[in-house]
Amino acid sequence: MASTGLQLLGLVLAVLGWVFGALVCAAPLWRVSAFVGGELVIAQVLWEGLWMNCLSQTTGQIQCKTYDSTLALPKSAQAARGLTILALLLCLLALMLGVAGAKCTRCMDDGNQARKAQLGRMAGVLYVVAGLAFLVPISWTAYAIIRDFYDPGIAAPLKRELGPALYLGWGACVLLLLGGALLHVGSSPPGEQALPVFKRGAKDNPHAGAAGEGKQQDKSFV
Repeated sequence: MASTGLQLLGLVLAVLGWVFGALVCAAPLWRVSAFVGGELVIAQVLWEGLWMNCLSQTTGQIQCKTYDSTLALPKSAQAARGLTILALLLCLLALMLGVAGAKCTRCMDDGNQARKAQLGRMAGVLYVVAGLAFLVPISWTAYAIIRDFYDPGIAAPLKRELGPALYLGWGACVLLLLGGALLHVGSSPPGEQALPVFKRGAKDNPHAGAAGEGKQQDKSFV
């Protein structure tokens, strides 16, 4: 029962990480305009994401536009797109394997529990790989933003700050890694049943068994 609870907890955490990862992938809040210098009043705030950028005004109006060309984007942005999509697809595959290998489901319920345990452990590994694949673009984007922010050669209007999507992305990575680890541990293969205590004690101490038999023989002669 304890392993089943770990398995379910890991699967739930991993699914939450997958949902948060999908939101981060679609959100245009990876980079946000920085308030640098003496600019105290900013009429417009620029948001940048993987697929679009948005312009937010103080009046409350938000205008979003998708990027015109994928090939015109920097190599880092193209790599971030590929890794995030790969991570989401791995999570989808891991979800199917995790449901099929869960001990509380009747998928592949043919009595082969070892096969179900193997599917569950594979799902946990895929979730961990997806978390690592999702962590790379999040951390690299944060590093690039911090590097450009403290670079004196970059003009102040071009500097950016860490957007809220990056923080949500780190949380999604933690959920994926933790959920995958718990799912892998909870999907342990069924072990052999332990022998009864009295049988094991008799096997461990054969002299005691022989002595007992001798006493019974003595009583029979009496």
